[in-house]
Amino acid sequence: MRKQIIAGNWKMHTDLAEATILVEGIKAALAEGEATREVVVCPPFTGLSTVADLIEDTDVRLGAQNMYFEPKGAFTGEVSPLMLTDVGCHYVILGHSERREYFSESDALINQKIKAAFQYDLIPILCVGESLAQREANETQSFIDSQLTAGLEGLTAEQVSQMVIAYEPIWAIGTGKTATAEQAGEVCTAIRAKVAALFDKETAEALRIQYGGSVKGSNAKEILSQPDIDGALVGGASLKADDFMAIIKA
Repeated sequence: MRKQIIAGNWKMHTDLAEATILVEGIKAALAEGEATREVVVCPPFTGLSTVADLIEDTDVRLGAQNMYFEPKGAFTGEVSPLMLTDVGCHYVILGHSERREYFSESDALINQKIKAAFQYDLIPILCVGESLAQREANETQSFIDSQLTAGLEGLTAEQVSQMVIAYEPIWAIGTGKTATAEQAGEVCTAIRAKVAALFDKETAEALRIQYGGSVKGSNAKEILSQPDIDGALVGGASLKADDFMAIIKA
């Protein structure tokens, strides 16, 4: 059985004081009862060390929101996989639509980052998803298939079985719009089928697939009940402990 994984992507939010309050709230809520789902928090780079200290000796995992593929060098402003593991990261989000759109990250670059993540013992959370125009043109699956083919190129089946793929329809990120549970489940099923075609059925069955896009406590239970959805990548609702815990416990 795949263990569901709920990851909070804090994006460019929280100073150190806010991060501390948020994590302490999550810890207090988790202490009230054992979480059946894996919990990951992904603060900005400036908060990683502080959050790492706060979640020490808990079951909460630390993730980063991005990284460069080189371990070190003259790459001003970048953060390396070695730096992430050194601070205690277990996961790293790669290929988020905001990185693709605002910073022109290509599938080829994201693929390099995924390979580097595995090289330095980080588990990548690969984000894929279509725009509203692509959905309306019935191009959702062909577009996501192309992202998967390029993003997973050169990886081993063992590596793919260990990673996480997050389906995030671009039109549902931060808009308040959410794919229906059926729409999300249908695409996640197709993602698993594509991974099976690229690798094998066993790899696809081991892979965890999240849904992301305006997930909140009120819709989490229905979304997470879909057989091929193994968790959620949560944006805005991860910035308040009560909202985040409502998803974790849905």
